[in-house]
Amino acid sequence: MPVRTGRRRFAELTGSWRAALRIARREARRARRRTALVLAMIALPVLVLAFLAASYDMAELTPQERIDRRLGVADAELRWASQTAIGQDEWGESWYTREGEHVPAGQVSAGQVAALLPPGSRVTEVRVRIPLSVRGPERDENVAGRVLDLTDPLARGLVRFRAGRAPQQPGEVAVSPAALRRLDLRLGHALTMADGSRAYTVVGVVEFPDDLGPVVALHPGAVPRTGPEADSIWLADVPGAVDAALVARLNDQGVVVTPRHPTGPPPGPGHGWVGSIAATDTNDLSTGVLIAGLGLLEVVLLVGPAFAVGVRRRRRDLALVAVAGGDAAQLRRVVLADGVVLGVLGAAVGLVLGVAAAFAGRPLVEQYVFGARFGGYRCWPAALVALGGVAVLTGVLAALAPAWTIARQDVGAGLAGRRTPPASRSRWLALGLSLVAGGAALAAFGATRISPAVILTGLILGELGLVCCTPTLIGVLARLGRVLPLAPRIALRDASRNRAAAAPAICAVMAAVASSVALGGYLASDGARDRHAYQPTLPTGHVLVSPNDPARLPTLAQVTGAARKELGTGAVVGVHAPVCVPPRGGYCDVAPALPVEQVCPWRAGDDLSAAQRRQARADPRCQRHATDYYGAYVEPLVDDGTALPLLTNADPAAVATATAVLHAGGVVVTDPRYLHNGLVTVQVNRVDAGPDHQVAAADLPGYALPAAVGQSRLLLSAAAIRQLGLNSSPAGWLIGTATPPSGERQERFVAALRPFGTFTLVVENGGAPGDISPLLLLLAAAAGLITVGAAGIATALAAAEGRAELTTLAAVGAAPAVRRLLAICQAGVISGLGSVLGIVAGSGTAAIVLFSVNRQYATAWPTPVPYPYLVPWPVLGVLVLVPLVAMLGAGLFTRARLPIERQLD
Repeated sequence: MPVRTGRRRFAELTGSWRAALRIARREARRARRRTALVLAMIALPVLVLAFLAASYDMAELTPQERIDRRLGVADAELRWASQTAIGQDEWGESWYTREGEHVPAGQVSAGQVAALLPPGSRVTEVRVRIPLSVRGPERDENVAGRVLDLTDPLARGLVRFRAGRAPQQPGEVAVSPAALRRLDLRLGHALTMADGSRAYTVVGVVEFPDDLGPVVALHPGAVPRTGPEADSIWLADVPGAVDAALVARLNDQGVVVTPRHPTGPPPGPGHGWVGSIAATDTNDLSTGVLIAGLGLLEVVLLVGPAFAVGVRRRRRDLALVAVAGGDAAQLRRVVLADGVVLGVLGAAVGLVLGVAAAFAGRPLVEQYVFGARFGGYRCWPAALVALGGVAVLTGVLAALAPAWTIARQDVGAGLAGRRTPPASRSRWLALGLSLVAGGAALAAFGATRISPAVILTGLILGELGLVCCTPTLIGVLARLGRVLPLAPRIALRDASRNRAAAAPAICAVMAAVASSVALGGYLASDGARDRHAYQPTLPTGHVLVSPNDPARLPTLAQVTGAARKELGTGAVVGVHAPVCVPPRGGYCDVAPALPVEQVCPWRAGDDLSAAQRRQARADPRCQRHATDYYGAYVEPLVDDGTALPLLTNADPAAVATATAVLHAGGVVVTDPRYLHNGLVTVQVNRVDAGPDHQVAAADLPGYALPAAVGQSRLLLSAAAIRQLGLNSSPAGWLIGTATPPSGERQERFVAALRPFGTFTLVVENGGAPGDISPLLLLLAAAAGLITVGAAGIATALAAAEGRAELTTLAAVGAAPAVRRLLAICQAGVISGLGSVLGIVAGSGTAAIVLFSVNRQYATAWPTPVPYPYLVPWPVLGVLVLVPLVAMLGAGLFTRARLPIERQLD
């Protein structure tokens, strides 16, 4: 008997859902506009995510696809990694030395590599990642170079020929289509190096599947080997198979082997040391899931008003279901079935369009996003199934609140077409306030632990709490609106009566605005903090020019002429650096030493206790800039006072005193801590002989420049470097300009010096990070778009439902403009209230996060620069205007003429 009862209940449940789904399908066909609106809002995010999932799956190569792309037509790829025996995984993805320390392999030839292989084997060398600087149509361009013999079938299998032929001599090259476009080349044109040292003839156009950017394929004779090549690989054609015995024999010689057909499993989690998932990966995954949850909540809140309005328009039909014997659970199923049907339809439309867009847009995504060819047409079925499930869940969640509301409606009121006044339940307000408080506390805790996942969890809980509080707030505002004029009073009353539709729309606006304001406040504070912590290397506008080839140097007059012509200034001085005296050679580290009484007794890298950190924060010897604790670098230069003004921007009196000290054979420092009793202790260490190998040390007469601009420097006189046993070598030129030169002027200046080689320019722009205003405006624009959309949807749905009331207004003599004014007020209630709540919630969130982070930093040592609390004015400025835009749009797209109907239902 219990079995029959269970089967009967299951049959009843199945039949109830079948009937509910039939009703939902019929309703979807009847209300086509509402159905299209809900489908669009559900399908659009599914489309975008399906496009991303399919594109990612196509871009993620399988292990065998990676092998085929690396080997071309070869049987194996060899890398001579070490002079000692190594071990490797089966796929050649990772390796390790079996005994002793790793000794890099020296220069090897093709004959040496072939000698390790079975008789009849053939090898060809490929050198990758060779930086090239070439002349472009307007400026010098940096492109990637690869050295390989494209006339050899083994190397030819790595590329796809688009036009022309393979380079057959050192003076010929083949270029990729991207390089052809960027450098404005054609077959037969000349490709010239930036320094003019050599020109090549373009004879072919080739595509490297792993790099669709600008690439130049050079003949092996064009770039002679000058030493060991860390990026060299050898493609091998071996008679027979590359078996385990051959791999072991090559490993004994220090050669890493990537065979075409490995015998082991593909590399993955737990294989070799590629292995375990790091904590950062888990944090990134949890953060991504929570961000997706925020997006899901946003879609649910946007779709919810459409379901609420649809349910109210069908309340008489649902009341008839109740009269026919349907209980509350069956009524809920009828409404939830709407969410299931529309969720399934939205998922189907979004998945089909997303995958189709990914397949159709594959060439563009390959070229401009990933920069490499995909492995094949795939669509990640598991991800698509998950997206479909999320879409259905979105529809069900959006219909959940209307389902619970309609199940509690009065049947008599539903049959008569009367509205049931919404009951204000205090428990929802209590729950909402609890969630807001708990979310704020959790976000603050996450900020102290610097955990984005915990912070996002707190934000989600806080937003859910505000969602629970919003209906009560709408009711309070409706009671306060009795003193307002007719149109805003009706708008507030309708929002209060239709809380199931108005509250989700307001909460959607609030969520978008709160996220933008919170992130905007953090970005503004972080930018101000970075600007405060920024340490310039030179006075603002000055340019440091460093030669890339010390063997070819222009004269000071030539650099001055180029600077006067292209940069508009003749203030140019030479910069010299101290170097070791031959034949000892090598690089000498020249640095001043702090007096013992000035040395901080603690080091930042040590694991200090809380008590030691407190002592360090209180010790005046440890009160330094945060970046100086981790090994401050004092730049040593040789000067007689000529470069001093441009280097430090010091006042003339200080410059005169410092110049006199240098002429007297002393030294000048820009950090006064290094000066003690009028002396500066200078130490010289041989870098290649170890950090403790001191060559010389001397106490030299010194002077500390007050208020010097730029990084910490040590300026040595000619007499001082002779006393230390050093020489002076040209290191570049310093150019003084009033304002930082534009990129175009910098390019013209470098082009003027092109006959002397290539140069690196360091321009001091006087500020640390770039301007974040565009990013803040982008955040505000995204929130504004959601605000306008939510207000438009809610206003249109309210107008559709309030048609009978508009007819009544027309019957009692209301002016036609009343309808337009009413639409404006309805949009203002949705967008204005949501924006105000979002600004308050976002500002509070930003304040909590910044306060918690600063509290954590306050107990640390070294003490970082605290985050100031700044108002993101660009975001707030846009968001204040957004409600006005929403109201203006509602007024423009609403017909003013009030409807007149013969009969009202």
